[in-house]
Amino acid sequence: MALQIPSGYAAKLCPEMMEQAIFNIKEDFQECFSRDLNLRRVTAPLFVKTGTGINDDLNGVERSVKFPIKSMGDETAEVVHSLAKWKRMKLAQYKIPAGYGIYTDMNAIRADEELDNIHSLYVDQWDWERTIEAKDRNLDYLCDVVETIYECLKEIELNVYNDYPHIRPTLPETITFVQAEDLLSEYPNLTPKERETEFVRKYGAAFVIGIGRALSNGEKHDGRAPDYDDWSTETDPGYYGLNGDILVWNPVLKESLELSSMGIRVDKRALLKQLQMEGCEERRELLFHKALLGDELPLSIGGGIGQSRLCMRFLHCAHIGEVQASIWPAEMTSACAEAGIFLR
Repeated sequence: MALQIPSGYAAKLCPEMMEQAIFNIKEDFQECFSRDLNLRRVTAPLFVKTGTGINDDLNGVERSVKFPIKSMGDETAEVVHSLAKWKRMKLAQYKIPAGYGIYTDMNAIRADEELDNIHSLYVDQWDWERTIEAKDRNLDYLCDVVETIYECLKEIELNVYNDYPHIRPTLPETITFVQAEDLLSEYPNLTPKERETEFVRKYGAAFVIGIGRALSNGEKHDGRAPDYDDWSTETDPGYYGLNGDILVWNPVLKESLELSSMGIRVDKRALLKQLQMEGCEERRELLFHKALLGDELPLSIGGGIGQSRLCMRFLHCAHIGEVQASIWPAEMTSACAEAGIFLR
């Protein structure tokens, strides 16, 4: 349990005001980013059938929560980790044209999560996906979408300030883009998380590009499954990946905070290459993968935006449990209560 107790911390809002603020942030952000990215809301599944390849593997090691379905001969279903593949299949089903997309209110259980100030068993995020054309599979397009999302983040932060003037805005005017390979060059003796913290401490907000492929030191900046984000396409000599993370400075915990993981999704070439690189070519026979290789799915860009993390950041909370209901170790709950941090 890596719990941080910020010195002298006090919640910015009382519990009743916190509930209203959480509601406002979620409502306002959905309206902003769905409008600016041309997304329409759809209903998401809580679980999918095991063995279809639709569920996400995240870093490839997290176990899904599974259960048998009595009415289907005890076939197994599993709670979603996220909906990257499911959303792409929905784009095809709904025949969404390029430049438009969908988003959904995704809820998940991640039983293997290491619980701390920003990690919970319960995950709530806006999962979104937008159809693109082949000409859009480049860094310029990716960065344009990132900047659109960042403008929404600034708008929501300003809304919070207008409602609660003692919670002052801290986001910089612009987000800074950086390659994971360049972070390694700048901070060769630090871990990936430490590199992010030092960079975001300096710039306030960053988008780290190229996550999932091994860097020049032979290590990955972070893990990514091989079958949704494209992390293998070479964009410039020595640089790879059409994906990344949106990070902002957390003024309470004094570290970087990931708000979104996103990217341009794999096409047929990238999928086959990444499956081979990760030694899981057998996935080509799964439902999702066969559909993609059979040209049944559109090219797309998409990602997830953490709802509770966004609320935590804009309400200057010390623990994600202040803005969401989950289960916490007894010693964590006790330690937080002693410090005036009340977990839901």
